[in-house]
Amino acid sequence: MKVRRALVSVSDKTGVVDLARVLAKLGVEILSTGGTARLLREAGLPVREVAEVTGFPEMLDGRVKTLHPKIHGGILARRDLPEHVEALDRHGIPPIDLVVVSLYPFEATVARAGVTLSEAIEQIDVGGPTMIRAAAKNWTGVAVVTDAAQYAAVSDELASTGGTLSEATRWGLAREAFQRTAQYDAAISRWLATREAAPGTPAFPAALRLEATRALSLKYGENPHQSAAFYRPAAVAPAGLGAMQQLHGPELGYNNLLDFSAALGLLLEFPEPAAVVIKHTNPCGVAVAASVGEATARAKACDPVSIYGGIVGINRECDMAVVAALAGIFVEILFAPSFAPDALEELRRTKKKARVIEVPCRMPADAIEYRSVLGGLLAQSADTADLDEGTLKVVTRRAPTADETAALRFGWRVAKHAKSNAIVLAARDQVVGVGAGQMNRVDSARLAVSRAREVGLATDGCVCASDAFFPFRDGLDVVAAAGARAVIQPGGSLRDDEVVAAADSHDMAMVFTGIRHFRH
Repeated sequence: MKVRRALVSVSDKTGVVDLARVLAKLGVEILSTGGTARLLREAGLPVREVAEVTGFPEMLDGRVKTLHPKIHGGILARRDLPEHVEALDRHGIPPIDLVVVSLYPFEATVARAGVTLSEAIEQIDVGGPTMIRAAAKNWTGVAVVTDAAQYAAVSDELASTGGTLSEATRWGLAREAFQRTAQYDAAISRWLATREAAPGTPAFPAALRLEATRALSLKYGENPHQSAAFYRPAAVAPAGLGAMQQLHGPELGYNNLLDFSAALGLLLEFPEPAAVVIKHTNPCGVAVAASVGEATARAKACDPVSIYGGIVGINRECDMAVVAALAGIFVEILFAPSFAPDALEELRRTKKKARVIEVPCRMPADAIEYRSVLGGLLAQSADTADLDEGTLKVVTRRAPTADETAALRFGWRVAKHAKSNAIVLAARDQVVGVGAGQMNRVDSARLAVSRAREVGLATDGCVCASDAFFPFRDGLDVVAAAGARAVIQPGGSLRDDEVVAAADSHDMAMVFTGIRHFRH
């Protein structure tokens, strides 16, 4: 297919002049509109205005430019049907062989804070998607370019073939074009749905349309016989793992990313310098301190066995103190919002197999979590519930001390991110023991105590956080016997009175939050 005439109308002007120069050199007639036409003309390139072809000027503040039979007839006419070719001749419609269009920046517009409905509506492109869909539908005779990233390959092929584009190229461009219009429409639909939700809360539309681009092809899934890939949402600002940048180490795997996500979610709980260690999506080490180097050393001490092959995350720049704390330890991933140059150099030298990843330690407040189930998809708002002074209700004779209250808050944040049933033993700045993923709460309590004792951490004087209520007093008795002095839990059991009485009998302080944190 030889390109003789091209329609070029782009919102994003990046690289379009270079592409147009290639077209002009090959003798291709360039049709264009508005700002694109002015830019190309200023670059000294011959351009024919679309209004000259249609006989109608651009109107309605640019809302109508290309919506005309003399444009869409030239795009949609099948070159292999004589009656289509004859119709073009009869009506004086020039065939268009190449369409280059980038859409109005709707996604970028609505990503701005404070954008108004009228501003967003004006950035909904109509003519652009129409031309893209028309050209992609007629891919056997028309090529369609929708992204500046495609310009170089298209230019090279045109230059090397004397102005032709292969069937394989046209087919690939058409597929990408339909992906782009689907992504664009999904972004509009999703943003309009958010207008119906209260500020800061996610919207759950009647029809869910997810558009994502493949960011990584993974070596395999959870197990070597499973294939896998990582997709990044296409129509939202990059966040979480979607904003990560790998600086060092082998390719990431499916399980790496699951653990990485769990670690980042836990790390976001702490505004102060913090370090977390995750193994199989469960926390095995968490600490806060005056510096991330000290926090890393303390997090490692929570479980110096399980940290091997684990995921380590810190919420400040990674410096040499962090590197020193992890000396001699193999970790699958070390992530931070940034890395000091000397620390990164040392990590590259000493941890050949560790994946070093830079990722922003922030997430939008209205984030939605999705999980697949057999035959469907679950969606829920992220668990961002936090404690304020009015949330905690003291239910025992003894109230917790200031130190115990600080430790309870710390343990409660960690328990949010341990698989239910979850019991976390903690000091005010460090995890002491974790019991998670057990079928009953008393086993989780026993596991938390045994893990602490195995690594030599003292349980006497610690506090206990439970992700859900104690259905019986047995779990409470286990942590009390280990030396726990205070407990934080949601409350709500039919046997709350029995559990509170047990706490009083152990001279323990207990507070109810009214907030459950199951994590399945």
